[in-house]
Amino acid sequence: MSTKFDSYQKRRLQSSYFSVVISIALVLFMVGILGLVLLKSTSVANRVKEKVAITLFLKDEVSSKNRNDLKASLQKEEFTKRIIYTSKEKAAKIYSKEIGEDFLKFLGKNPLKNGIDVYLKADFVTPEKMQQLEERFLKNAFIADVSYDKPLINLLTKNIKRISFWLLVVSGFFGLVAMVLINSSIRLSIYSKRFNIKTMQMVGATKGFIRKPFIWQSIKLGVIGAILALIGLGIMIFYIDKYAPSLGLINDYITMVYLAGGVLISAFLITLISTFFATQRFLNLQTEELYY
Repeated sequence: MSTKFDSYQKRRLQSSYFSVVISIALVLFMVGILGLVLLKSTSVANRVKEKVAITLFLKDEVSSKNRNDLKASLQKEEFTKRIIYTSKEKAAKIYSKEIGEDFLKFLGKNPLKNGIDVYLKADFVTPEKMQQLEERFLKNAFIADVSYDKPLINLLTKNIKRISFWLLVVSGFFGLVAMVLINSSIRLSIYSKRFNIKTMQMVGATKGFIRKPFIWQSIKLGVIGAILALIGLGIMIFYIDKYAPSLGLINDYITMVYLAGGVLISAFLITLISTFFATQRFLNLQTEELYY
């Protein structure tokens, strides 16, 4: 009879562990998807920002040496992603092609100026920072004028802030839901051992001693759940990259490292905190309260 009861208890315990692992894996999988969206939205936004250029029109009297020195100094600036120089002759050809006729024949001279397109790093593509750069460039003795699309920058910055805000709100909500669900699963698992906890406490075991194996067991289950979630995310990312290679998910190693690290750390912290408070609750209960 004792053997059957022990076998039954073992199966019940394994079933409890299995449900906890599956719960953790499913929740972390959903959180991982949201984290991936959040990380890639930032990457895509930065990619869009880095396509924005501020054009510097040079004065006609600027020599080739001064022009090359200016280009070299711009390339070394912290805000520069890349620069493209366009001579006024090349600009005239491009403009003539766009309008469908050679405007130089009518004017007799080329009114355009040599220009340098400075493509900025994403952190500098904001209305305030680009305004500061414009004021700085206009003080340069070689630069005649500065041009960039101010309405586009304002609209781009506004939309990115709005999207980022709502993504953070949704991420926070799902993060809270994840903690509640995982906490509930762990509490149910520990609830089945409440009498064991009280028995150990009655024979003199300290709270720390009683709590320690429960915490380590929950962390192990959390790590297993996180690994299962990462396997699911890996399969999903593989198929997304297969049908939408332009996103460059698989080759974005930094995003993948952040995603994997976030999932593992979340599993560790949530299981640790949940187990601590769940065991603390049962440790503080009186013997007669264990039956309710």
